[in-house]
Amino acid sequence: MIRKLAAVLAASLPLGWAVRRLARFEIAEESMSPALQPGDCVLAVRRPRRLRTGDVVVFEHPERPAFTLVKRVTQLAAGTVATGGDNRARTNDVGPIPVDDVEARVVAIYWPPRRAGAVPR
Repeated sequence: MIRKLAAVLAASLPLGWAVRRLARFEIAEESMSPALQPGDCVLAVRRPRRLRTGDVVVFEHPERPAFTLVKRVTQLAAGTVATGGDNRARTNDVGPIPVDDVEARVVAIYWPPRRAGAVPR
């Protein structure tokens, strides 16, 4: 498991990145199922320099301060990001958010060990 996670991180992060750029989050709900399940613990890169459609990102809910969401980027346009959950039956659309509001980009699942590895695109 450790080798698998180390390989994912080495492929995801350029050499020389400080550990302080990484953040940990726990998935609480099913809106990103099956890619991310409740109880999964993930590593994310803070303040990502680049986003692409298909990335999984972390941001604060625009209407509920201190409520953090984890969603997939569905569209990028003119400084905004449209997001959505993978589980269409369990997701709420919050509309486009400013790119600057994205706190982090999820790169790997580290817990539970049987699910450790890269976040599915």
